[in-house]
Amino acid sequence: MSFEVKYTDLAARIGMLDTPHGILETPAFVPVVHPVSQAISPQYLKSIGFHAVITNAYITLRHYGDEAKKKGIHNIIDFDGIVMTDSGGYQVLEYGAIGYEPLVIAQFERDIKSDISVPLDKPTGFGLTYGKAKEYVDQTINNAKKTLDIVVGAEGQKKDTTGNKNRDTDPLWVGPIQGGEHLDLIQFSARALNEMGFNFFALGSPVELMERYEFSILAQMIVTAKRTIPTKPMHLFGAGHPLTIPLAVALGCDTFDSASYILYAKDNRYMHQNGTFRIEEMSYFPCQCSICTTFTVHELSQLDPHRRTIEIAKHNLNVLRAEISTVKQAIMDGRLWEYVVQKARSHPKLMEAIENIIDFEILEENTSMFKQRAIFLYDPIDQHRPEVKRFKKMVSEFQSTNKEKLILYPESHIHPFYYSKDYYQIKRKFANSQVCTYNPFLGVIPVEICDIFPSAHNLISKSMNQYDTNDYPTFIQSLDRFLTINHFEEIIIIADHFMSKVIKGNNVINKTLRKLNAKIYIYKDDIVSRL
Repeated sequence: MSFEVKYTDLAARIGMLDTPHGILETPAFVPVVHPVSQAISPQYLKSIGFHAVITNAYITLRHYGDEAKKKGIHNIIDFDGIVMTDSGGYQVLEYGAIGYEPLVIAQFERDIKSDISVPLDKPTGFGLTYGKAKEYVDQTINNAKKTLDIVVGAEGQKKDTTGNKNRDTDPLWVGPIQGGEHLDLIQFSARALNEMGFNFFALGSPVELMERYEFSILAQMIVTAKRTIPTKPMHLFGAGHPLTIPLAVALGCDTFDSASYILYAKDNRYMHQNGTFRIEEMSYFPCQCSICTTFTVHELSQLDPHRRTIEIAKHNLNVLRAEISTVKQAIMDGRLWEYVVQKARSHPKLMEAIENIIDFEILEENTSMFKQRAIFLYDPIDQHRPEVKRFKKMVSEFQSTNKEKLILYPESHIHPFYYSKDYYQIKRKFANSQVCTYNPFLGVIPVEICDIFPSAHNLISKSMNQYDTNDYPTFIQSLDRFLTINHFEEIIIIADHFMSKVIKGNNVINKTLRKLNAKIYIYKDDIVSRL
């Protein structure tokens, strides 16, 4: 399969996915389109920037039968872009079964010339017992194996799951990962599908979690799947809320589908950047899309229900499109962490999800070593951002050589520190000393590497002074590690407000300082001229 990655930040990628109907740039929101009756024209979707849609193969088969094979899915829904087909898994989740065998659905998806196809799966949903969820996972894997029988050439030679043998007609087959909140089942499912040869995956069963605002569980599900298939593209079923898309992208999801735009509209729910409003509770539109500049709130609310639904749905699509574009720009600017955390502050459950994924290793692996812009550090959560963690790992191996004295000085507003007047005064008085600055996020910063990103490329909010030193455990670890692996005869600490609280109240640092065989001098405020 051809999936070319152009830019990365955290676990997010801007990529180019090659399909029989053209290149799909990811991350991409893929609107759900009903195969029989479309409330919003697929051509309208394409006109506002959606180059891929998803429709339901089961409903298409039930309604059109063999006629669908003659017409093809693109003609049926009147869309000349990329068409993804779901096998009917949602109906299986709702009704338990759909009356068609996996092989029938798979062959039908191939016959109607779907570009991206999902084998018939058995969604686990949310809240199943472990035993029942395992049964559903096994059934999904078995269905996937049967589906791969369709991906066999006329001569009986097995093709890979991208359909390379008949590239212009065969779809990209998607391995459906199931398991719900049972993370070991997700890992088992992803590994089994990967070993079968699938190169594109879809994580199922998130809708109920999102409806319950269980974003932390959803994040853990995504992380579990990505650990098994870290480089391969992954779709997330049912993700159509502007709040959840940035988090999902940051964790490595590449495409999403949802009918939220029309379902919310039917309920008079108007999407905005951080959630939804009900039209009847609004006075002003915060948006400047064509719908919001054509109607006032009162005018929109007075439309007949069908027309009102259509207009709200069009607005909702514009919000989703804008959200994807904003996320892409954040990836290119290297500011996805800042954007995701900003969005997370819109709901406590989202912030909880951020706190639960800070140790996800792929966030650091996919984040650039160097960036063109300074990073912004606001509060304790930012001590865990990948660029900061990487720098502290570097410092954890730093050992000073032939230096008898250590000077610890608060980071100044001048970057790098060796350009400052303070550094000049310190070096003039203490020629053979190890000079380090410090801040609550980056920890100890040896002057020798104070010009390396992000030590010389960060801006800190002064509001961090309101937090307790216990809110910065990584600073304590950095300082303790540096003092432990280096050996100085004399240590001079110029303690700002933050360092004063550390020395006064942190047992780990106090214990380490007492153990050191060194003379220790602690000063408050700026006393460089007195040293």
